[in-house]
Amino acid sequence: MKSKITILMICFVALIAWTGLAFAQTAKPTAMKTVKLLSGEEVIDLTGEWDTQIENYGEWAKFGSYTTLVKISLEGSSFLGTRLKDAGPNKAGTLMLLCGLGKDGFKNVILATGAGPLLCKGQLSEDGNKIFLDLENKGRITMLRK
Repeated sequence: MKSKITILMICFVALIAWTGLAFAQTAKPTAMKTVKLLSGEEVIDLTGEWDTQIENYGEWAKFGSYTTLVKISLEGSSFLGTRLKDAGPNKAGTLMLLCGLGKDGFKNVILATGAGPLLCKGQLSEDGNKIFLDLENKGRITMLRK
């Protein structure tokens, strides 16, 4: 008799657990925030603070690697990135990047460097929370949204 009750209890608990799993809702991915530019084009909103890792290589390897915090704001149809902390030779409050964004990603990215403004390659993750920049044979920058 005890074994029949135990088996029935196990089956009942298994049925409850299976029902709970069958009707559990999966987490919905958060919708990317977008912003409408002056041109009317709707793009991913990059505004906010970004943790930034700068890795110099090639010609600029002597400058090493360091981190900083960058605040990106929208000015007209361009996004401007300003350093919030001193990092390497660059001071807080100085411009770090200027970029144009389209539906398919970056149109252009200009980095403000000690050598002057330089055009670099930019890539945005699908979820809009990571930015990868590459200044060929000079430096790589990875930015993560806070």
